[in-house]
Amino acid sequence: MTNTARTTARTVPMDSTRKTALVAGIFYLITFVSIPTLAPPLALYSSVTGKDFIISSGTDTAALWGAFLEVIVALAGIGTAITLWPVVKRQNESMALGFVASRTLEAAMLFTGVASILSLVTLHQDLGTAPGSDPATLVTLGASHVATYHWAFTLGGSLMPGINAILLGTLLYRSGLVPRVIPAIGLIGAPLHLMAVALTMFGIVDRVGTVTKIAVIPIGIWELSLGIYLVVKGFKRCPITDDIREDATPPPVRELVA
Repeated sequence: MTNTARTTARTVPMDSTRKTALVAGIFYLITFVSIPTLAPPLALYSSVTGKDFIISSGTDTAALWGAFLEVIVALAGIGTAITLWPVVKRQNESMALGFVASRTLEAAMLFTGVASILSLVTLHQDLGTAPGSDPATLVTLGASHVATYHWAFTLGGSLMPGINAILLGTLLYRSGLVPRVIPAIGLIGAPLHLMAVALTMFGIVDRVGTVTKIAVIPIGIWELSLGIYLVVKGFKRCPITDDIREDATPPPVRELVA
């Protein structure tokens, strides 16, 4: 009696790289929910950043919604880094780790700004209309919270996206995971954006002036186009995706037949 070997290949599960790209793309698109918070005339913080808001009887509902949206953005930003980490680390682990760190720092700064806005709202509700409160002191206190928010956003929501674009853009451009024109937009826009942030920090240009608004456009296009492409197309076929598919494919099963 002789034994013959029969090899049976197991069914390969749904492509894990497609799942990763889809989740990362969704997270990137979610980061755009804060546009109503930032873009005039829909700026949800406009009512609370006024000079005398803390002693006024104005509503703070819009600001609370703005804070809620920024929390979502911060968490989604971390989600993009965590989701992409297993893929982009195959290109350059140190740079991929830097992207995770920069995204996390960006989220931390956004949370700092949100905490300042929520503190301002609390002071408005508890002290702004309380008898015996010193209006001048409250106005100064409110202004300090507004300033903290502005600088936290400048360092987090403005500075860090430029650094993110350099790190992730380089990883995606070199790996070929997406069409190179997409990360190229980020790599071209990042230096312009970072220069505008530096000029803002030194008081040369206004934080919400024309220069900063123009400089942020390439970064916005880069992140939006990346999110849309990952959701619609997923990663392109490249050595990294081939390696991931190979690692995820179970070895064939050899059955002995008498």
